[in-house]
Amino acid sequence: MYPGTWAATTPDKPAAILASSGAVLTYAELEDRSTRFARHLYDEGLRPGDVIALLSDNRLEAFVAYWAALRSGLYITAVNHNLSTSEAAYIVEDCGAQVLIISASKAELAAGVLAQTEVARRLAFGGPVDGFASFEDAIEAASDEPLAEQPHGDDLLYSSGTTGRPKGIKIALPPIRIDEPGYLYVTIFGGLFGYGTETVYLSPAPIYHAAPLRFMGVVQALGGTVVMMDKFDAEAFLDAVERYRVTDTQVVPTMFVRLLKLPEERRAAADTSSFRTVVHAAAPCPIEVKRQMIDWFGPVIHEYYASTEAIGATYVNSSDWLAHPGTVGKPLLGIPRICSPEGELLGPDEIGTVYFEREVLSFSYHGDPEKTASTQHPEHPNWATVGDLGYLDAEGYLFLTDRKAFMIISGGVNIYPQEIEDIFSLHPAVADIAVIGVPDEEMGERVVAYVEPSDSARTIPVAELVETLTAFARERIAHFKVPREFILTDDLPRTPPGKLVKGTLKTRYASGEGHAG
Repeated sequence: MYPGTWAATTPDKPAAILASSGAVLTYAELEDRSTRFARHLYDEGLRPGDVIALLSDNRLEAFVAYWAALRSGLYITAVNHNLSTSEAAYIVEDCGAQVLIISASKAELAAGVLAQTEVARRLAFGGPVDGFASFEDAIEAASDEPLAEQPHGDDLLYSSGTTGRPKGIKIALPPIRIDEPGYLYVTIFGGLFGYGTETVYLSPAPIYHAAPLRFMGVVQALGGTVVMMDKFDAEAFLDAVERYRVTDTQVVPTMFVRLLKLPEERRAAADTSSFRTVVHAAAPCPIEVKRQMIDWFGPVIHEYYASTEAIGATYVNSSDWLAHPGTVGKPLLGIPRICSPEGELLGPDEIGTVYFEREVLSFSYHGDPEKTASTQHPEHPNWATVGDLGYLDAEGYLFLTDRKAFMIISGGVNIYPQEIEDIFSLHPAVADIAVIGVPDEEMGERVVAYVEPSDSARTIPVAELVETLTAFARERIAHFKVPREFILTDDLPRTPPGKLVKGTLKTRYASGEGHAG
């Protein structure tokens, strides 16, 4: 199924609504415009396997570009518009985009990208932009006759770059037509969460990120309605749930934390009874945060663990999670395997690298065969990892401990920053926290915490706040895990989906930036 199915049966139904303005894109409009834009791309010489790049904030036109690519056998690379000019230009150039589509609101960034790339075909929507033709005019001039062949396309997205330069993740194109069943995300997540024509799906995250883009596509493939926010705001999120009677949503744990830090009276007044599923993923969720969200929203909280590479996935519902607090679930796609640094298979409760076993691995890092090979197990080429650490319990539930790249080794002991960050997640003086390891002559590495104080804590003297946080940690974790320094900061480098960019913090520390406690 795809938008054409619903354009034929429910043409006036909203395929997408922009929450901030109430602007609507109907299924009839989505089908017509994506058909025309697919024809435009074909007439420009693009063929299956070619790439278009999209540089846009959360705009309805993005769905037209997305579905035009998917019904043409093309790859679409959605570019993070919060990147620097050089970073965005690197992605546009690296993915081999033959067409660059931008939102006029990103004209300044796009101008810088053009100066560093050689994309011949350029289109802009939402207003005129120097050097770009009109996206709307191109659609208007194109034929409304669907392409004779409509092979299924896919996304070609880039990792968030939390542990290095972004990597293009290229999945083999599905061997199906756009109107045939079998697209991985529709099959797995559509069925798992019961998405369909009654679904009203609220997306509070940026459209360039893998999960929002793919899940919104799934909902539209199955005839539901997407309600898209410009960006996440806790108050606006609750308002949208009430206004649109939202049935389903997907969030990241930092959004849970911000919702829980709303005034108690605002939380109590919120009507969230329309929720069927509240899915979270993308980053680890502290146990107490999730427990409080289940208490508030009810047993509608679902979690999956996966990656843009789609090497495997696990899933857990509320009841199973409450029985196994902290788990990310049991296998949904592939079989998780826990291995030592040498590749040896480990037993229950032993921490190691998380691999997924699949019959066939269908992804590669674009233009980087060595990086692709580095994800594979040394003896099992159909086992792959993205570098996460964790363990399986005796019942087969997977628990994550941290990213391998983030692990701190101090005095020969492994320390997992996530555990330390989790205990501070709901501390009233902490708005956000990131724990890193820094070089130490005696211990190899020592533990350092960057803390963004809450508004109520900004008037507390630094020494007093550090003493309070240190005492709090000493009551809850082993003393060797307690940060030796607390550095106060006004902002922590997170990607919009909520992942910490710890490489930036290590650079800050090395340069001496910040105030150590």
